[in-house]
Formats: sequence, C-alpha cells, structure tokens
Amino acid sequence: MKLFSALLLGLALIVSGCSEPRKFVSTDLSMVDWGKDFKLTDHNGQQRTLADFKGKAVVLFFGYTQCPDVCPTTLSTMRDAMALLGDDAKRVQVLFATVDPARDTQALLAQYVPSFHPSFIGLRGSEEIIAATAKDFKVFYLKQPGKTPDSYSVDHSTGSYAFDPQGKLRLLLRHGETPANVAADLKLLLAGK
Repeated sequence: MKLFSALLLGLALIVSGCSEPRKFVSTDLSMVDWGKDFKLTDHNGQQRTLADFKGKAVVLFFGYTQCPDVCPTTLSTMRDAMALLGDDAKRVQVLFATVDPARDTQALLAQYVPSFHPSFIGLRGSEEIIAATAKDFKVFYLKQPGKTPDSYSVDHSTGSYAFDPQGKLRLLLRHGETPANVAADLKLLLAGK
C-alpha cells in the first residue's frame, strides 16, 4: 500500500509539473520591431513618452471622443478590468491617444477620458505628430465626411496595445475582449511573464 501511495504521489507531482504555464489570451506582439515609443501631450498639457510610465503596464488605445461605439466600449472594458485588478490597478496606466486632434482639445480630453476612470490619461498632438505616431503603431484611421464639416466620423483600428513594465510592446488587446481576460493578461505582464 505504501508503494502504491508513493507511486500516486509521484505521478501527481509529474503531472502537475507538466502543466503548461498560463498563456496570454491577447495577440503576442513581443517579436515586433515597431511601436517603441511616442511623444504626445497629455490632457494636463504635459509632454509624455513611454518612459514616464516605467514600472507600470501601459495600455495605449487610439480613438476619438465623438466615437459612438468602439472608443467608449474600449474605455469601459478597461475601467472594468482595472476594478478586477484590485491593488494591481495602481501598476497599470491606460492611455487614450486621439486620432482627431482638430476636435479633441486638451480640455475635452481632460473631461472625457478620466470620466471612465480617474487614472486614465488622454493624449494628443498635432495632425502631423498623430499621423506619425499612428503610422509607427500600424494604426489605421480615416475621416469620413458628415452632413457638416464638423460632423465627420473617423474610421480607426480597434485594438489596444499593452506594454510590459519595462516599456516593451507585448500584446494587442482585441476590441470586444472581456474585462476578465484583459485583467488576466495584464496580471501576467505585471508578473514578468
């Protein structure tokens, strides 16, 4: 009986040792050689780069405040993910970079972005700086005419980029992902996975 118990214990240890470590739900971007940094102005007027958030996992999303669906949904998902992270949320920074700097003023970003979560930061730049930054991150966006010159919409990419605490681009978080999956992936980044 002792031998049988020892065999069962040994088998259990072997099986538990063979279990695969948790993998990311989101798309792995750790091998890409783009999306390394940005230089944009935050909604308080301060110049920001990725280095300002070293030690935190950073989620960067490109959108615009008048977006009717994708942008508020994404920011709401991030808000809910932050709630699921508990104390780890203090080690995550969510950034919203506008692709519509003509309408998304500093004051508007300061009102809109933190309304989802007080720690969220809105970023902007000139049309040229936004275009260059979007290009570096492989972000697509295109104005679609409206009934008046100021009522246009902007088609844009829907994923968010996640950086690890060392500032390396690691993941593409898909639009529509659950807050639980986003929080789980961010926890893995914070754990150094």
